[in-house]
Amino acid sequence: MTAPSTSLRHAAPDSTVNSLGFAKPPAQTRVVVAMSGGVDSSVVAAMLAAQGYDVIGVTLQLYDHGAALAKKGACCAGQDIHDARRVAERIGFPHYVLDYENRFRESVIEEFADAYLAGATPVPCIRCNERVKFRDLLQTARELDADCMATGHYIRRFDGAQGAELHMAADPARDQSYFLFSTTQEQLDFLRFPLGGLASKAETRALAAQYGLAVADKPDSQDICFVPNGDYASVIEKLRPGAADPGEIVDLDGNVLGTHRGVIHYTIGQRRGLGIGGLGDPLYVVRLEPETRRVVVGPKQALATKIVPVTEVNWLGDEPFEGEIAIAARIRSTRPPRPAILRVTGDRRAEVELLAPEEGVSPGQACVFYATEGSRVLGGGWISHRRGG
Repeated sequence: MTAPSTSLRHAAPDSTVNSLGFAKPPAQTRVVVAMSGGVDSSVVAAMLAAQGYDVIGVTLQLYDHGAALAKKGACCAGQDIHDARRVAERIGFPHYVLDYENRFRESVIEEFADAYLAGATPVPCIRCNERVKFRDLLQTARELDADCMATGHYIRRFDGAQGAELHMAADPARDQSYFLFSTTQEQLDFLRFPLGGLASKAETRALAAQYGLAVADKPDSQDICFVPNGDYASVIEKLRPGAADPGEIVDLDGNVLGTHRGVIHYTIGQRRGLGIGGLGDPLYVVRLEPETRRVVVGPKQALATKIVPVTEVNWLGDEPFEGEIAIAARIRSTRPPRPAILRVTGDRRAEVELLAPEEGVSPGQACVFYATEGSRVLGGGWISHRRGG
């Protein structure tokens, strides 16, 4: 099979260095490819195999097969495992399925439930990358004597003056840097992201068709893999019986406006479904108080926030993590980075001051840091609480 003309490396000053950055032939370079069963990781595996690399495909079983088989748009279970195996059989490289159900539940699902009960809005996909794929699976790749691990994420890795750098994908519409901010420097040194430089998802699907992969037209995964139809509350209630206790809806002054059916049904910035119409100006969820089972609502301007405290900071910048640093900050995956000042307040703790207020800043979400110019990802942290301003 002839490899399509796509480069995995953006600069190769030494002609003896292969496309993954190693000074040896592809046939002597072992690559573990994390295969979810979707088109992206399948193309990565096929592409590297076609270029002559020693490819090993690994798929993680993250949750129950029976539940997953009935759910479309998921990943890492049921039909997806079958699809990954078919790609490996067609291209001709070994493929393994690892049962990570217990690790996934302990490292991702349990925290997801507890965070929602605490009034936060968690992002389990980031925790999965951090604690399962880029920690446990990466260690498995090392045990398989791999030189590196490749994934189908849309993000770029460049060799910088002080080591590997993380950069946004070439296609802004596919960029996944928000979900990968917690990738450590050590992990980044071992990881490769072959699709990050592609112009569009259409180019990925064209490559899949060229390789003759049955997943070429497979829909992208949607929602969180273990949350059927996006119904977070039902998952939380199953994991934590009694979590949906009713309580009061109050305004910013504490006046009771109505009742709700459980704090877990609400998120910061929510307007619809409050059941308190007829009060004049629209009201939004401004704060969740799980201790008192209260949902606090207010006008839209009450959502505006300039100061964002963050914890568990992962710093990938060249300059020391200290003092004040000019950055661009992204507080939601669907929003572009905005100018901000990062103020270091302690070990892996900081305060981000947004130069213009943003609405819908929610505890449990990520705040990702970018360079003020260019595409480099400088790291990020978890929003611990929200402050007005």
